[in-house]
Amino acid sequence: MKIEIVTTQNESLNETGFGSLKACNSVLDSIERTGHDVKLNICKFKRDLDGIVRNNPDLVVLAVKYISLQNENNIWLSDYFFQHGINFTGSSREVLRFDSNKISAKLYLANKGIKTARYFTAIPEQYQCASELPIKFPLFLKPIDAANGNGIDDFSFVTIFSEFKSKVLSLHRRFNMPILVEEYLDGREFTVSIINTPNNELTISPIEIVPPESKNGLRILGQKVKSDDSEKLKSIENNEIKNKVIKLAVNSFLTLGVRDFGRIDVRANKAGDCFFIEANLVPGMTYGSSYFPKSCEIEHALTYDEVIQLMLENGLFRAKPKIPPNKLIQRDFQS
Repeated sequence: MKIEIVTTQNESLNETGFGSLKACNSVLDSIERTGHDVKLNICKFKRDLDGIVRNNPDLVVLAVKYISLQNENNIWLSDYFFQHGINFTGSSREVLRFDSNKISAKLYLANKGIKTARYFTAIPEQYQCASELPIKFPLFLKPIDAANGNGIDDFSFVTIFSEFKSKVLSLHRRFNMPILVEEYLDGREFTVSIINTPNNELTISPIEIVPPESKNGLRILGQKVKSDDSEKLKSIENNEIKNKVIKLAVNSFLTLGVRDFGRIDVRANKAGDCFFIEANLVPGMTYGSSYFPKSCEIEHALTYDEVIQLMLENGLFRAKPKIPPNKLIQRDFQS
């Protein structure tokens, strides 16, 4: 089949995506090894997308959620290709908003009875003292829409008001939007990669993420840890915890209406209660380090190529030519 991968120059994007051009080339090479006719497109303008529509591929693999245009609105790729009748991987824009805005996902799932850490938002000077804060310390601060640990460091963990005020100010200066403030969960960190196949069976790959110890004995999964690949990824050995993590992740995946694949981040408290943290619906695909392929390798011994094949199964199934009902009737009559 004819497949086209779509990415953009994403160095300035805070959002999730397959990753750098190197990661996209790894996906390209993997698909080529399956025998498909595949092409990688680095799209900067709408005309680049128009060219893909004219090519009329069987499947477009979306390596980013949108392309950013100067002085114009972003073009959301799922919307664009849906409107042009082109088959694409991943979820609709309506669902992808749960990836782009952490608060919308938390609010939606909380209203459906799925546990997520208590939270509020803050801007500089909104709160004047600790007694005004909706949740007591310790707290954890991060951007609403950033991925890859952007904006998260040791100073994201705050225990007094001066630390809170300083971190809100620094994040607001950098990202220019309200800051997500969560109750600090003092347990372990997990992520679960989920792939949906054409027969609606889920391939579920839960792992534990162990960041290196930082100040005050904390383990913060921040931007530097992720860029250095200094965190440890391992199987979840305790079956009770593993089942809790899987149940929460699968419920979140299904409730959000995710299509094809996604990664759900989960964190526990000291008591072992699990909470939804965020959804990554265009997950990183860097060979050898990204959590999505690595979790599939750790849990199911899947190779990178096998993970890519599973991720594309649903999209390729949708691309299979269907016999129109009148042709089907005619064929049966003639036989």
